[in-house]
Amino acid sequence: MTISIAEPEEPEGNLVWRIVKVTPEIAETFLSRASVNRRLNTGHVRALADTILRGEWKLTHQGIAFDKAGALLDGQHRLQAIIEANTPVEMVVFDGLSKDVFSVLDTGRRRSAADTLLSTGAKYLPLLSSTIRHVILFKTMPNEPWSGARSHVSNDRILAAYNEDRDRYGEAVTIGRELSKHLFASPTAAAVGFFVTNEVAPAANIDEWILGLKSGASLDPGDARLALREVPKDTQKRGSKRRMDMRDQVAIYIKAWNAWMEPEKAGELRLRRLRKGENMPMPVEVKFER
Repeated sequence: MTISIAEPEEPEGNLVWRIVKVTPEIAETFLSRASVNRRLNTGHVRALADTILRGEWKLTHQGIAFDKAGALLDGQHRLQAIIEANTPVEMVVFDGLSKDVFSVLDTGRRRSAADTLLSTGAKYLPLLSSTIRHVILFKTMPNEPWSGARSHVSNDRILAAYNEDRDRYGEAVTIGRELSKHLFASPTAAAVGFFVTNEVAPAANIDEWILGLKSGASLDPGDARLALREVPKDTQKRGSKRRMDMRDQVAIYIKAWNAWMEPEKAGELRLRRLRKGENMPMPVEVKFER
């Protein structure tokens, strides 16, 4: 059976494209043209600007598009981000599109972080990607909300973090799934808590910590593991006044860890959500002696 492949047809009209290093000045010029863009999302602009400043911007087929009359159809947020970051980046610029295409721009399904991790062969991809994202947020913005545009973490960044520490992330996901059966915390929160504590405490008896959380057997009343097991699960129910977000859950896990590692400093252990203005606790470090 012979399959014939047709030669590509010449595009209709005067559609042309080029790669342009768009500076903040060029971005301002592009934005000054009459446009038919959507309402500006300032949070999305800040997230894109942060991507540029971290050096994560990559040249793709998505760029800037103008219609036949020169009006800006697509790229408003990217141009605003260049201005905010005050950093030039390369983009594909299209000229000559029909104004009718505006309604179908950016309507496709976005590629998720789990999709990006698919090629690695890892398991439990949604949980893995969520764990990596929240570990990054713990390290970069522990005392800010982990929701909204500012908390966006790019797929490339998540993939890079996984490739740098595959074994630890794989173990954290496995442990997180198991611990969430015995604790109030979600699988992601348990995985993040395990990752960030285990990372800074290679000399700690992690197996003893995990065993106590799973079984609860023979734990003294003052044991931090028992206190963590007794945090009520109904704090996660929707609509509950005591519902905790991801930062709260991770903070409680770390508070219990710190009290278990340094009981003499713990005092009266109160495992509750973060109060307004309260900083995220940092896990106690346990290094090997030289």
